[in-house]
Amino acid sequence: MINKRSANCRDEHHTWDPGGGGVDFGERVEDTVRREIREEYCAEPLEVELLGFRDVFREQKGEPTHWVVFDFRVRVNPEEVAIGEPHKCDGLRWVTIEELQEFAEPLHSQFPFFLQKYAEKFN
Repeated sequence: MINKRSANCRDEHHTWDPGGGGVDFGERVEDTVRREIREEYCAEPLEVELLGFRDVFREQKGEPTHWVVFDFRVRVNPEEVAIGEPHKCDGLRWVTIEELQEFAEPLHSQFPFFLQKYAEKFN
């Protein structure tokens, strides 16, 4: 499932991405994933699998940034899924990996790197 970022997001407005979030102080990374899924998609994670991590070098407001991103695959009950943060999300869509390869709408700039790095895990 992917979500469409609204104009209220920090950056990359109106692009599609798999969701994300930040770790709160004292919170374990896996607990963050579970909390973010509940907040963003109103669903209880059934399975959480760490895929790996990526170093992300970008520019934000003219300044270079370096993010360390932990990537997860999460299984949820599709019947539970709803937009939990409507101010940040303009829509949800279920897609296959194959559909993402030829997606006609704009993807978040980091999505192609995610797909390339984990391609073998989705086949």
